[in-house]
Amino acid sequence: MPSSGQNALFGMGNPLLDICAVVDKDFLDKYGLKPNDQILAEDKHKELFEELVKKFKVEYHAGGSTQNSIKIAQWMIQEPRKVATFFGCIGKDKFGDILKKKAAEAHVEAHYYEQSEEPTGTCAACITGDNRSLVANLAAANCYKKEKHLDLDQNWALVMKAKIYYIAGFFITVSPESILKVAKHASEKNKIFALNLSAPFICQFFKKSLMEVMPYVDILFGNETEAATFAKEQDFKTEDIEEIAKKAQSLPKENESRQRTVVFTQGKRGTVVAKGDKVVTFPVVEIDQSEIVDTNGAGDAFVGGFLSQIVQERPLEDCIRAGHYAANVVIRRAGCTVPEKPDFH
Repeated sequence: MPSSGQNALFGMGNPLLDICAVVDKDFLDKYGLKPNDQILAEDKHKELFEELVKKFKVEYHAGGSTQNSIKIAQWMIQEPRKVATFFGCIGKDKFGDILKKKAAEAHVEAHYYEQSEEPTGTCAACITGDNRSLVANLAAANCYKKEKHLDLDQNWALVMKAKIYYIAGFFITVSPESILKVAKHASEKNKIFALNLSAPFICQFFKKSLMEVMPYVDILFGNETEAATFAKEQDFKTEDIEEIAKKAQSLPKENESRQRTVVFTQGKRGTVVAKGDKVVTFPVVEIDQSEIVDTNGAGDAFVGGFLSQIVQERPLEDCIRAGHYAANVVIRRAGCTVPEKPDFH
């Protein structure tokens, strides 16, 4: 098996501390939340964070979509440690210290840009049944600066070391110029750059930045809701997920020697993949509804599993199987957490 060396996988995104709680419908209604959504916190959500902690039993987990995926990839790989590198911005505070500690425990080489203007970002994960509504208060995560961190020689050296790059679409709201710098590097050096649509609001309100990055995207991830929103915004004139995957695949591409692969998950329904001239649906691992603790982090885990195999140059089928395996492990647990070792062969 090709060895995945240290720093072979690079991720950059919003490091957040997840505040998870099982809530009721009244709580969702009070703050105008959909049961299954991802949004950025607005002024009307300020009290939500306080009420969540006061009223419900909360658990704190190191989160942030890209960081979750990078950690899961490292967990799947196990050895060597520090195959995965992560960049993002945190505050100089207790929550920031927790994120640093959790990254170290996960054997991820995290290089945070630390600043004191804003506190470390948080994400309220409001769980009802097998739905999760995420409200992110980016705070420090929103302060990532290309010239203050990514451009520094010692940091850029880590970027250059990598072979596979992954960034969740969420980071488009923070530093599109950082994403473009990494994406262009990957394209010029014929390395693999992967991006996640991440949320309907990214496809809707950050369309311009998203489409500036798209020509550099070798692997595009998303779920069925994001795919549908993307198709509508791009005027694909179809609601058929396989058609959407094909159309997303054939959007303009900078590095033509590497055709884009599109991967759309659909929860318990199969994962749709457009690769080459085919669209294939891969069934997910069956799970009893009663065994699902919460689906928060399932999508991140899928990507992490997928990345763990592509770093080792495994075929697409193995990438999908590993993604499904990792997601199946995570939905049996609270937050995007894992047991000590994977059982994946």
